[in-house]
Amino acid sequence: MQIKNIIAVLEAVAPPHLQESYDNAGLIVGNPESSLTGVLFCLDSTEAVVEEARQKGCNLIVAHHPIVFRGLKRLNGATYIERTVMEAVRHDVAIYAIHTNLDNVHQRGVNEKIAQKLGIKDTRILASKPGTPDIGAGLIGQLDAPMSEQAFLLHVKTAMKTACIRHTAFRNKAVQRIAVCGGSGSFLLPDALQAGADAFVTADFKYHEFFDAEGRLIIADVGHFESEQFTIELLYELIHEKFPNFALHLTEQSTNPVFYC
Repeated sequence: MQIKNIIAVLEAVAPPHLQESYDNAGLIVGNPESSLTGVLFCLDSTEAVVEEARQKGCNLIVAHHPIVFRGLKRLNGATYIERTVMEAVRHDVAIYAIHTNLDNVHQRGVNEKIAQKLGIKDTRILASKPGTPDIGAGLIGQLDAPMSEQAFLLHVKTAMKTACIRHTAFRNKAVQRIAVCGGSGSFLLPDALQAGADAFVTADFKYHEFFDAEGRLIIADVGHFESEQFTIELLYELIHEKFPNFALHLTEQSTNPVFYC
């Protein structure tokens, strides 16, 4: 089997043309024609992840976030990005990223995985692309039954394995209609409000953006890594379904750069 066989499975779910214009998803390092020895799935490609791949005999890393997001002008090891790419090339480890194209699909996408973890049913795209209702940003759906705001946030904290949740003031109303967006989702707040969401689970809200909820819903900011961590599991599942007997590994590295005390 070759690296391109893994890429074909991933791109059947999330075609590259669905990525945002600013993104850099795709094969970043490596030759798609190379014979495959094993696959390591992660959220972020780092030097430690490349070393883990090498030790596990994997010559392909499948990551959610592209290690090269903006153009590289030199490779001299001055930054972790340069060092990661250099280590990957040195050890003949390919790096493939599947980013906003996986964010933008409904079925088997990043946000559907979040919805599954939170028990949100009957989902639809929150902000769909024109003429494509199943393609776009975020999801919105329903819990099986209403929950108090306090109980819901405790549920989110447990299900999303997060150390803390930044949230807006309680409205003392039950929540049932829930919007979600993996990663930086503050741009979707107007869509969540328009869709009548009781709560919006996402990450990376800035201080003044919390005011924009205006008491109309609960913003639950769980953290960027925390909101997307189950994408690693999702990627594994997509490939395992097609190649159940191949060497597939979930990273043992936590690449979350944010710590709490």
